[in-house]
Amino acid sequence: MTLPTRSIGPSGLELSRIGLGAWAIGGLGWEHAWGAQDDDDSIATVRRAVELGVTWIDTAPVYGHGHSERVIGRALADLPEADRPLVFTKAGVLWDPQDHDAPPTRDLRRLRAQVEASMRRLGTDRIDLLQVHCPPDLGPALEDYWGELVALRAAGTVGAIGLSNHDVDQLERAERIGHVDTLQPPLSLLRREAGTDLVRWCSAHGTGVICYSPLESGLLSGEFSVERINRLPADDWRRGSAQFQGDPLHRTLRLVDALRPIADRHRVSVDAIAIAWVLAWPGVTAAIVGARRPKQVNGWPAAAEVRLDSRDLSQIATALKTTGAGSGPLQPA
Repeated sequence: MTLPTRSIGPSGLELSRIGLGAWAIGGLGWEHAWGAQDDDDSIATVRRAVELGVTWIDTAPVYGHGHSERVIGRALADLPEADRPLVFTKAGVLWDPQDHDAPPTRDLRRLRAQVEASMRRLGTDRIDLLQVHCPPDLGPALEDYWGELVALRAAGTVGAIGLSNHDVDQLERAERIGHVDTLQPPLSLLRREAGTDLVRWCSAHGTGVICYSPLESGLLSGEFSVERINRLPADDWRRGSAQFQGDPLHRTLRLVDALRPIADRHRVSVDAIAIAWVLAWPGVTAAIVGARRPKQVNGWPAAAEVRLDSRDLSQIATALKTTGAGSGPLQPA
């Protein structure tokens, strides 16, 4: 099976429009854990995603303090070379090995050592896409750390380089040193701001846009309720998130209910509509969707194939305005 794909500028990367996000499979024992996670389920999820045509996986060292990368490495080792997806990881967010509950630090000192550690955990000698996770609090200026990434790309250590959670000014500064292959911003029905200046800048400069959290950690999946949130385990970070409580939660749940008739019209699930809305933005290359079990991947082909028409987009815009859920422009533009 294949999913629709998009290519990214001069990098040569060909991406399925949905990729597997590996945050949750980092497992327990760190500040932003999602509760207990079975590694065998994680590996089976990778295999199922590949079967359905997913061509890439996005992870980061901080997810499980290296555990997500190690699990991805195990999953890749069991796949034939021809079936292996591209692997995208990040640098610049570190943890305290003595205190796993401490907030991570944004640190780009010893960048090459961070990259080498990721390659060891992933079991590879080349990273397909290396991204700076966030602008650092510690370490070199943007011009210096981006220059290091440009050198890693030129040496073939990484295939492509990108930025995550950076603004337009930072993109401009990086582009003057070497081409920015990708940007990874948040974009969803609840966080819509990146669809304006960031996506437009990327379109104008041949930079791919790989959006994270299109389902907002499950809130837009159509599977959540107040009762289910109250049943989340105490070690699931979402229990303490403002998005999963009070007025923001109730606005989101009303929005999800408003999406159901649209999903029924297209004969897909609510989460497929939420993902399709992100993919409808001109200039968006692909979306990162997290999964913890194989069955959560099954609806992705439908999500990648849905084409929202003007009626759908207008109805969604009305729902956003009526419910007051999230912020940002109401329609892809």
